[in-house]
Amino acid sequence: MPRGRNVTFLIYNVVRRIPYGRVASYGQVAALAGMPRAAQVVGWSLGRLKPNTKLPWHRVVNKDGIITIENLSYPKEAQAALLESEGIVVERHGGVLVIDLKKFGWNATL
Repeated sequence: MPRGRNVTFLIYNVVRRIPYGRVASYGQVAALAGMPRAAQVVGWSLGRLKPNTKLPWHRVVNKDGIITIENLSYPKEAQAALLESEGIVVERHGGVLVIDLKKFGWNATL
């Protein structure tokens, strides 16, 4: 597996390619970056982003389509609002925010 900045570069390169109005899972991003068992690394890399980033970090959700962000700079509702601004429907089930991956998932091959 690549290391350090190279890992981050590979992850961000995939995230940049997620189309407007689509989402990808952490595992999908990891696999497309050549690291199929590194979904957690994707989460860590996105969690280190600065608040003014242009990277579409909000298009990454967990494997079940659930918004699981833990970063105080980017709360769940902020991620949901960004997704909704792209036409993605975010269902609210109590405190759980869910995206239908069958409808809004990115079917990618790089």
